[in-house]
Amino acid sequence: MADSNKINLSEYTGALLSALNSVKSKSRPDDLSALSVSQTVSFFALVYEKVRNAVEFREDHLILRAAIERILRRRFSLNSDGKGEGENLLRELLWARYFDNSSLGGEDVIKIQELIDKYISLKRKLVVGRDLEMQSYINQFLLDILTCEIEEFLKPESAQRQANMTFFIYQVLRKKIKIESLSDEQKDAFFLVAIEKVYGKSDRAYLHYHLFITFYKPLSGYSKDELDKLSHQMPSIFKKIDDMMVNPYVDNLVKFTRKQLPPFLVLFDLVKNKFEDISNILTDKERLWTEVDQTCRDKYQNMGTRVRNLAIKSFIYILLTKMIFALILEFPLSKYFYGEVNYESITINTLFPPVLMVIILGFFRVPGEDNTKKIYNRIIEIIDADKSFESKVAFVPKKSSPKRPLLVFGFTIFYSLTFFVTLSLIYEFLTRLNFNIISQAIFIFFISVVTFFSYRIRQITKELTLEVKESIVTPIVDFFFMPILSLGKFFSQEIARLNFFIFIFDFIIEAPFKLLFEVVEEWISFVRKRKEEII
Repeated sequence: MADSNKINLSEYTGALLSALNSVKSKSRPDDLSALSVSQTVSFFALVYEKVRNAVEFREDHLILRAAIERILRRRFSLNSDGKGEGENLLRELLWARYFDNSSLGGEDVIKIQELIDKYISLKRKLVVGRDLEMQSYINQFLLDILTCEIEEFLKPESAQRQANMTFFIYQVLRKKIKIESLSDEQKDAFFLVAIEKVYGKSDRAYLHYHLFITFYKPLSGYSKDELDKLSHQMPSIFKKIDDMMVNPYVDNLVKFTRKQLPPFLVLFDLVKNKFEDISNILTDKERLWTEVDQTCRDKYQNMGTRVRNLAIKSFIYILLTKMIFALILEFPLSKYFYGEVNYESITINTLFPPVLMVIILGFFRVPGEDNTKKIYNRIIEIIDADKSFESKVAFVPKKSSPKRPLLVFGFTIFYSLTFFVTLSLIYEFLTRLNFNIISQAIFIFFISVVTFFSYRIRQITKELTLEVKESIVTPIVDFFFMPILSLGKFFSQEIARLNFFIFIFDFIIEAPFKLLFEVVEEWISFVRKRKEEII
């Protein structure tokens, strides 16, 4: 008689545990080849990096790659051949304490320099004879591949774990998807993009890199002759990857993946924290329930901290990049066009955004035990050898053209009406407070950006909710808030390109600062050597 408390693990689960068990940490360099930097210089570089990152909102796991790109862009502008920049890059990363002092060494320098040399060679070969727009596109794509590969080389353990877990999700869910008129290869490729976006939270650079190495090899895997042969195909390869990323089917698959993700997040957290005993836990239903229950409650508890930290980070970003700039404009423009300044409107525009963010983020619900039980049951379906869950199709419908154009036209008019109604109500309210047009525009700008960021942060509270049930008042709230969210998304994504603080840091402050750091580093090294000679 079979043990009802026993779970027989699927081949995918066994393969995941085996792959994670084979992940190796990066070895530290020997004392002779280790790169060591001054802790004095490192302190000031760390402070600079914290301030610099505050003016550009990114997920924490994307900051290092962005820093690598920023450093290389600056160094390539001064040294187009890239010679010797491998060591310079690593020293700057050590300064900013992205890595522990002496944790990188001579072998890392050689490897990074080889990647840089391949990038420079490819770039020169591909941009010749092309227009400026195409040159910029190719250079950015190549830089995305280079910087992602550098980060994954420097942090191989986390990169391998992420890749193994991504592949596990892909293997478990891929057969549940069926899309009309698409081949399995096309469907699987679009699904991989969806997983990267939802689970990996990859930005454009990492989507470029992971899709490229899925179908081809990393730059380090090619010889010079192989790269020369592949280079002729690269522009068309890059275009196909970008087309894949924006394909309409990906949106449907993103929604599907997001709904399926909570049990995977809990399972991966459990695997990470209990890896030494994970096989015994996953094969015993009682032990699995105990661990899943504890893991879920811990993650529910941490939601408040994550929301608070992200809210602070988001508000600092909004304050530095948008609010200060807008408030500085409000005073002179009001004075110029109206001959007076409404200090009450400036006060409201200053104080209301943080209050609004607190209000929006203050009303989030932590999932309960019912959600935990659903996650537990779903985890069993995922890891169990029974393939019925994996083979049960979750149909993703084909994106067809509208069959009722008149109805769609009516919906479009109604959606446009939401903008008119919402903005008219705000206009009437602010007019009664004696806001002029400039102050009203700045107020709408503030609340839309804050609402958009608050909405994004609130999605964290739904990461672990297996089934999201909408409130009965949700359609009414959506009617008034969708225009504000749409404007907030526009301001955050489009106007972010005009972030003058980034320009100031990257082109005015960073170059002389880092040059000063290099001089101080060399001076400290010089003095240390003279001291050693005396001793």
